[in-house]
Amino acid sequence: MTSSDLLAKLLPLVYGACFLALLWQAFQIMGRGFSAVPRPGDSNRMPSGDRTGRLTIHPELLDADGQITNDDLLTVRFSGDNEQPALPNDPN
Repeated sequence: MTSSDLLAKLLPLVYGACFLALLWQAFQIMGRGFSAVPRPGDSNRMPSGDRTGRLTIHPELLDADGQITNDDLLTVRFSGDNEQPALPNDPN
């Protein structure tokens, strides 16, 4: 038996093993994704690092005492915010 015959017999086995390994990894990743979605019967468990649904207050909105400021805030509006987007064939 030559080396090319041996390679021809091993290649489908190596291919099949790689396919099964990748399939296993795909199911593991999908399982983690499905477990991340809360279901109606699940208890209220939140991972410690997950901030989904939590309110974030930016520090620039706080005054010296750490309370949300009631001052008027400066906003910037760029020209073109209220305009229609230009069409590709529009010469303007």
